[in-house]
Amino acid sequence: MAASSGSRHRADVQGLRALAVVLVIAAHAGVPFLDGGFVGVDVFFVISGFLITGLLVREVEAEGRLSLAGFWSRRARRILPAATLVLVVTLAAALVWLPLVNARDLVDDAVWSGLFAANLHFAGEGVSYFAEGTGPSPLQHYWSLAVEEQFYVVWPLLVLALAALAGRAGRPGLTRRALLVVLVVVSGASLAWSLVSTAADPAAAYFSTPARVWELGVGAVLALVLPRLAPRVPRLLSWLLALAGLGAIGVASVALSPATPFPGAAALLPVLGAAALVAAGSTSAGHPAPVRWLLTCRPARVLGDWSFSLYLWHWPALVITEQHLGRALTVTERLVTVLVVLNLAALTYRFVETPFRSGRLSVRLPSPRPLVLYPASLVLVVGAASGSWHYTEWRGGEGGDNPAIQVQGERDHHDETVALVKASVRAARQEVAIPSNLTPDLLDLRQSIADVGECDYENDVRRLCVRGDATGDRTVVVIGDSHARAWIPAMERITLDSGWRAFYLVKPQCPAGHVSVAPLKESVVFTGCDEFQDWVTDQVAALSPDLVVVSSSPPVNGVWVEGRRVLTIEKIAPELERGYDELFDELRDHAGRVVVIKDVPKSATDPGECLTSATPSLGSCMFEPVERSTILGDIVVKSALLAGADVVDPTPWLCFEGDCPVVVGGTLTYRDTDHLTTEYAAGLAGSLGRALRMTD
Repeated sequence: MAASSGSRHRADVQGLRALAVVLVIAAHAGVPFLDGGFVGVDVFFVISGFLITGLLVREVEAEGRLSLAGFWSRRARRILPAATLVLVVTLAAALVWLPLVNARDLVDDAVWSGLFAANLHFAGEGVSYFAEGTGPSPLQHYWSLAVEEQFYVVWPLLVLALAALAGRAGRPGLTRRALLVVLVVVSGASLAWSLVSTAADPAAAYFSTPARVWELGVGAVLALVLPRLAPRVPRLLSWLLALAGLGAIGVASVALSPATPFPGAAALLPVLGAAALVAAGSTSAGHPAPVRWLLTCRPARVLGDWSFSLYLWHWPALVITEQHLGRALTVTERLVTVLVVLNLAALTYRFVETPFRSGRLSVRLPSPRPLVLYPASLVLVVGAASGSWHYTEWRGGEGGDNPAIQVQGERDHHDETVALVKASVRAARQEVAIPSNLTPDLLDLRQSIADVGECDYENDVRRLCVRGDATGDRTVVVIGDSHARAWIPAMERITLDSGWRAFYLVKPQCPAGHVSVAPLKESVVFTGCDEFQDWVTDQVAALSPDLVVVSSSPPVNGVWVEGRRVLTIEKIAPELERGYDELFDELRDHAGRVVVIKDVPKSATDPGECLTSATPSLGSCMFEPVERSTILGDIVVKSALLAGADVVDPTPWLCFEGDCPVVVGGTLTYRDTDHLTTEYAAGLAGSLGRALRMTD
């Protein structure tokens, strides 16, 4: 996002920056036909690789050495002031306008962003840049700054090392050739990894530095070869390069979408397009008149100057506004938000970026003094994050002394849980205040995720981990997706108390039934799921368990049928039925008994956000189950019953007369729209154990 201000000025490159940031903002603002505008980030990567490498090589060739302190000082003045300002302001804005639980989650994101490791943070969490459900982080766009900063740390060190080797060999000119060889090798390896990792795990690959280095490498190669090649390029070829480059970026912006596996092969189009434009602008002929005007007109130059600040401000402005309103923004609201972003960027460029880059502050901060900006930035970010943490802690502790809901009078059901659910529904209908001492703590709701131990099959582990009573003489295997994982706290209590060995063969977004699905917001076959389903079948056959428990949510992003992804209930239903019929036929041959836990009711809104917005009551956050999930869940139940499997319906433990409270007694039931909290699941151990006939 931030190329060097110390490199030779290229008006056309400045215009290319403007084009890149306009595409990114357009895509994120929902401009029709520009769903792929996120490729502007890839254009930025090419520009950064080109300018930074040119700067480094010219310094080595002119001075015979490379000043790391000088380089990193320029980077600090260029990036840190604006990036730090936006981080701190975003944290403050979240406290004012976002639900408390979302503001609390942002604290971790801010610290990782301040460390320029946001890409590692989001990739490690398995976050999709285009995530639904709880919504994306307002700081998620800092992943690209992290990739660039990691490049700025490693690449100068490599240049310095090669320059030193060339100097010792008495051949200074060797530096450029050696760098070119290293770049080709590293970029080739990075591209290969990008192709492999994008196919295996697109969400993680999107944030991955190794999967992105080749994009910066393409720009770096240009910086090394263009000084010699560019003067030899004829005018016609130069113009064709410019038109083809602009066309490639345009096609990528229109043809790609958040559902496209990315980066991988799809990233070649915008990266090579940007490279072609940079190359054409380096020739004596330059760009043809229309392209030259597009990239060098005054609006393009201004937007190019503001591009870094525009990129920093646009994402949190759009995300926080949308999450504050709790709905998608209208066209007018998006336009107003973008206008606000333009003004914020103009002010940031004038009063923050410019003083540190070329104003009085830059004079007062000669190298290596600007290096102090790194720890200073981190202190500010950590301080703001700490303040946000304590503020949310204080706000979360408010609410008086509201008691937990209790069962009044005689219980009308042998199951105590059902009686408490009924009492909680009645309390919600009467708009009773939210209990003060919730379990789990409302601000820690997002962390209420069941522990899978050493066998985390989300990471493609392929071994068995025994849980429960490892010496037990009876074996239960739980299979399914993250909804099956949510039952682990209950299963652990059951198996430990009753002497069962347990194996939890669960993988997020991967249903138990033999259907091919697409990961969230990606129109690709989830090959890792297909392989995992086959592996689970083999493990069940080898273990010959006494009991197999099946639990899965309906596919949220469609299923693949004869090479096509289908999304409607009418088309998913027969494929879902076929896949579960096949599963139950296989399980019948290898398991003593098979039980399906019907999928839990799903909420249309996030309970955590509801409970920390304004001053809600229990009634304002109670929900009715989403119809689509209920219909598709019933298909699995039908298939199980026809196959002779047993079915456990958890709905009475969560809902009464079509209403589902988000607090039962004093316990939060859901951590998001459709996953049970570990605390509530553990509390259902008695009810589930009896329903599964694992306990007396």
